[in-house]
Amino acid sequence: MGFKQAVVLAAGEGERLRPFTASKPKVMIEVANKPILRYVIEALERNGIRRIILVVGYKKEKIMDYFEDGKALGVEIDYVFQKHLLGTGDALKQAENKVDERFLVLSGDNVIDADTISDSGLLDVGENQNGNAILIKAYKDASKYGVVTVGNEMVEDIIEKPSEEISNLVNTGIYAFEKGVFRFINGELTSGLRSMLHAGNRIKACETHGAWLDAVYPWDILSLNDIVLRENPTKVEGKVERGVTIDGRVSIGKNSVLRANSYVKGPVIIGENCDIGPNACIFPSTSIGNDVTIGVFTEIKNSVLIDGVKIGSFSSIQNSIFDGGSYAEGGFIARSEEADIEIGGEHHRVKVGAMVGEYCEIGSNVIAHPGTIIGNRCRINSMKELSGKIPDGSWVV
Repeated sequence: MGFKQAVVLAAGEGERLRPFTASKPKVMIEVANKPILRYVIEALERNGIRRIILVVGYKKEKIMDYFEDGKALGVEIDYVFQKHLLGTGDALKQAENKVDERFLVLSGDNVIDADTISDSGLLDVGENQNGNAILIKAYKDASKYGVVTVGNEMVEDIIEKPSEEISNLVNTGIYAFEKGVFRFINGELTSGLRSMLHAGNRIKACETHGAWLDAVYPWDILSLNDIVLRENPTKVEGKVERGVTIDGRVSIGKNSVLRANSYVKGPVIIGENCDIGPNACIFPSTSIGNDVTIGVFTEIKNSVLIDGVKIGSFSSIQNSIFDGGSYAEGGFIARSEEADIEIGGEHHRVKVGAMVGEYCEIGSNVIAHPGTIIGNRCRINSMKELSGKIPDGSWVV
């Protein structure tokens, strides 16, 4: 029989990913030109699970406008709403009246593939035995997550963000549940699971070796993009002018034009209706959305450019993210080196270029120092040097 239904939790904001979550939820951040949530839904569909309940909350219209009833992706989507962000357990509780006796639960904000679910035995739980199960994965930086201790393939405990190293097995936020689980669930899902364990209920631990990729901070989008692009198929549907060199896995969408003497080295994805070059260089691990313009003699490397971005001539952009509709005139330089970045009171040292929110207007010959974060709808006059954080709506004169 197997599972026929899944609940996908997609109500959260993703505050540490600002400026990219100011106008959309974390699940709608794009990686390789697709929202993160779409990878989750496609993974379910490939495993034959086509009835999906989406729990939405923050900026829910962005999700509902994109996915609608799910038919375009071969699934049926039913929406339930979490009015106040009171935790993952509270989010799941909103779906209590709509779930089957057995159902899957997934977090909508991790990139997964079909194998993530199918290679672990999770889909077999409850077939021959009653039970609940949690999907775990060995992870090098486990301290940022809920860490799971396991004995005889059963969960012993789940410790959120432990201060010392207990185990390298993390809770992926993917579960197989029976309806009885709702007796234990309230605020956060993991505290409900611990209550279940303390009450003597057994939870099976299923380990996956499939993809499970999480973005916690803005620069994580770049590493996710790099990993996902490596599996991206080669497909050229646009126009390639004379003298263009294409090397490696490169996908070019309909009505896009690669102008003369440009160079593209994959993995790279270019969306539809783009105009690139002439003499532009696109280097590996770059995603370019739809309706993007890249000027003459401009180079882009290991970067994510969302729909509607325009980059002028003689620009150089490395390890950077440009959100939708932003515009940089010619001579824009996004330098990339190790930088100290503070987010939510935490300090991080990372190698990154510029992180630019949506609908920004950047004048000519602007230099962004490593780690510069430009908020949404900012205006930057020409000939400026930028560093640090520039709040939403700023005008740099």
